[in-house]
Parts: sequence; structure tokens; C-alpha cells
Amino acid sequence: MLHSEPTVTALAGDEAVAWPVESTTDVHRDHWVVALRADMIRRPGHPDEEPFRRLVLEHPGAAVALAIDDDDRVFCLRQYRHPARRRFVELPAGICDVPGEDPLEVAKRELREEAGLQASQWQHLLSTYSSPGLSAEQIHLYAARGLAPADRGDFVLQHEEAEMELFWVPFDELRAAVLDGRVTDAPVALAVLAYDALKGRSTLAR
Repeated sequence: MLHSEPTVTALAGDEAVAWPVESTTDVHRDHWVVALRADMIRRPGHPDEEPFRRLVLEHPGAAVALAIDDDDRVFCLRQYRHPARRRFVELPAGICDVPGEDPLEVAKRELREEAGLQASQWQHLLSTYSSPGLSAEQIHLYAARGLAPADRGDFVLQHEEAEMELFWVPFDELRAAVLDGRVTDAPVALAVLAYDALKGRSTLAR
């Protein structure tokens, strides 16, 4: 099939649109917030074509905190991720598993629970879809400054989190590790590069 020639135009950005779903079947669903389903969908305007199958990973989204102290050091953790069989350098982050909760509140909670920190200044950096060919998961990235110790409350680290390594790293060193491929977690890379691009602008809290 021939495609139309690309045109040069002003970038309007992504657009919300939903193709017709003829049927949906659960592949896996349990008590957790993530589920896998199979949708049979049709191409709009082509009623004579056969529907085709697409797997959809249901995910409520996540929030990530890039916490930077007064010495321009970033709070990081190293955590095992079984699907990738790697221990990743990551940032405090968590799933938006409370319906209707502001992702910023999720980021604040994760910073308190995983790092034992709170922040007086929060700046939204980006909200991105991590893998839209498979999931509608959206990750919300925030910079946090004005750090101070915080009570973790009754939060208890368990499973992979019980083995987390917590550490501080200079921002420039973390950026270098992202760019040379030593740090490969996508939310870390996005948060670091977005913060680096915005930190010279007056809109970014310092």
C-alpha cells in the first residue's frame, strides 16, 4: 500500500482518537492494578476489513521524583527488576494506584516512603507515554528541591524494595551516565535530560 507523501506543517502535537473495538478478552486479570487484555479493533472507515488483534497492558500510570539537594546531588536508588534481569539506577517512583489522585501527590508520597525526604519546591518536568504500542501507561516526572528529612510513617520496604541501595550522585555525573549508556532506566533519562534542558529557564524552580 502506498502512503501519502509527508507534508511540512506546524506541529500541533498528539491527538486523542479511539478506533472501534469489536470485542475484548481478558488474558490476565487479578487483584493487582495491572492487567492484560486482547482487543479486536477495526480501522475507521473500512467496515469490510477484518478486525485485528492488539494486546493492551492496562496500567494506571506512575509518578517519578528527581530530588536534587543544595549541592546539586540527586537522590538515587538501585533496584532489581526481574523482567529485565538487571539492577537499575532509578529515582523514587510509584504507581498511581488510587483513582483520581494527583500524580504530584504520588511523587511526594514515594519520595517520603523510599527516600525519607520531603521537598518544599516541586516542578512538573514531563508527562510521557512509556510504550503506547502496548499500554496507555503515562509517567509523570517532577523535580523536587528544598529537601528535608521526612517520616516514612508505617511504610515497610519488602520484596525487591527490601534490597534497594540508596545513594546520592552529583547531577552532572548522573547526566554523563545517562548519555554514555551506563544508566538506562527511561524515567531517569527523561527526568535528567528534561531538567538539564529547563534548569536555565526562569520557569524551573531552584
